[in-house]
Amino acid sequence: MKKVAITYENGEIFGHFGKCPSFLIADTDGKTVLSKNIVPTNGSGHSALFSFLAELGVHTVICGGIGQGARDALENGKIEVIAGQSGSAEAALMFYLNGDLKDNPAGKCNHHHTDGHACGEHGCGSR
Repeated sequence: MKKVAITYENGEIFGHFGKCPSFLIADTDGKTVLSKNIVPTNGSGHSALFSFLAELGVHTVICGGIGQGARDALENGKIEVIAGQSGSAEAALMFYLNGDLKDNPAGKCNHHHTDGHACGEHGCGSR
């Protein structure tokens, strides 16, 4: 079984991994969805999300923007990252299971969010 986590808000891929309010968690056999549910992060952010996902047994994360530190933590923990995604979380899951979803360098978030902008601006988290 392979567990996939997608940053999630209102049916869409949430634009910034470190601030996502919840994940769509799907148990798959690699080709089909066996079960899925929405799991809130309960305010966990950035560095705490690796432990959160590891405890759930996640193998792959699909997200919009993600910082290099978070990407490194996930990948060092053997969790695949597919960043730079947007749109429907359910559609992304199906594209992933069909082998049609690839990591996009546009998902690299390499700036700090202290000046009031959010991911999705400056190419962060967009396709």
